Amino acid sequence: MARLVLALAYGYVGTVHLKSPEGFLPIMPAWVPFPREVVLLTGVAEMAGAIGLMIPRLRTAAAWGLAAYAVCVFPANIKHAAEGIAVSGQVLGWSYHGPRLLAQPVLVWWALWAGGITDWPFGRRKG
Repeated sequence: MARLVLALAYGYVGTVHLKSPEGFLPIMPAWVPFPREVVLLTGVAEMAGAIGLMIPRLRTAAAWGLAAYAVCVFPANIKHAAEGIAVSGQVLGWSYHGPRLLAQPVLVWWALWAGGITDWPFGRRKG
C-alpha cells in the first residue's frame, strides 16, 4: 500500500510539473541551465518513477531514480524556503517549509524502501 501511495503521489506531482512548469520556475536556483526544460524533465522523471515502482522488474531502478531525484530537487526546496518565494501567488511560511525540508530524507528512504532496496527499520532482527 505504501508503494502505491508513493507512486500515486509522484504520478500526480509529475503531471503538475508537465501541465504547469511555469509555476516551478521561481524556485529554480539560478545555476540550473534551461530551467523550464529541467522542470519538464522532472515531471517525466516523476511519472516514470511512479510507473516503474509498480512494475516488479523496473522497481529497483525506479526506486534508485526517485531517491536520486529527491536529492537533486532539494536545492530548489531550500531556495523556496529561504527566499520565501510566492508560487501561484501564494507565499508559504515555515509551517509548510520546515516539515517539507525535514521530510526530504524520508522521501529518499521511502523510495528505497518501496523499491525493496532497504528494509530498515522494518527488517528482521538478527540475533
